Amino acid sequence: MKFMTGTIINVITILIGGFIGIAIKKRINEKTFQSIIQVVALFTLFLGVQMALKVEHVLVLILSLIIGTLIGEWLDLEAKVSRLNRSLKTLLPTTSNQFNEALTTSFLLFCMGSMTIMGAIDEGMGNGSQLLITKAILDGFSAMALASALGYGVLFSVIPLLVYQGGITWIAWLSGSIISISLLNNITAVGGVLLIGLGLNLLNLTKIRILNMILAIVIAIPLTIIYQYFF
Repeated sequence: MKFMTGTIINVITILIGGFIGIAIKKRINEKTFQSIIQVVALFTLFLGVQMALKVEHVLVLILSLIIGTLIGEWLDLEAKVSRLNRSLKTLLPTTSNQFNEALTTSFLLFCMGSMTIMGAIDEGMGNGSQLLITKAILDGFSAMALASALGYGVLFSVIPLLVYQGGITWIAWLSGSIISISLLNNITAVGGVLLIGLGLNLLNLTKIRILNMILAIVIAIPLTIIYQYFF
């Protein structure tokens, strides 16, 4: 589909960057490897705080996290992805024990920025793929760094990226409407809080089940619409 060009290119650049990162990883000693993980963790914390501060409706942020976590715990998404990781180890012997963190960190870094949402909307509305192609190039280099630190989970982040980013493009193509700035900021803020949790996990300071909270991003959409309608 022509209107998905930017997202498809984005998927390809992440896969290329990720494979390069994994190849580089094999040539990195353990001390350097741990230092790279710490750098990724610190950058994740920084970006998370920056994104979380964009929140426009604190109540939407809190409720999204609570409701999203309740649903995620009920579905036990963390355990399901962990089982996937164990299955992949039979096919990919070098799969990292940090598969969950790699998958979730990559998805949030690649998908929660304003460039993702606005680029997907632009493409869906027929304004071209320039923004998403620019993002794709940046994501390719980011994937290289992430995969060198966290492993194969980075490659599998293209699946939720395709659904999320492609879904926004598809909705914009169907409706021709532009997402409100408030909705964009609230989604970004929820993603930022989750990134903070991921950064703490990568530093081994906490064991927060971030995957069980990931649906908070989706919950933020109807809650923002409801909040704007009634308040």
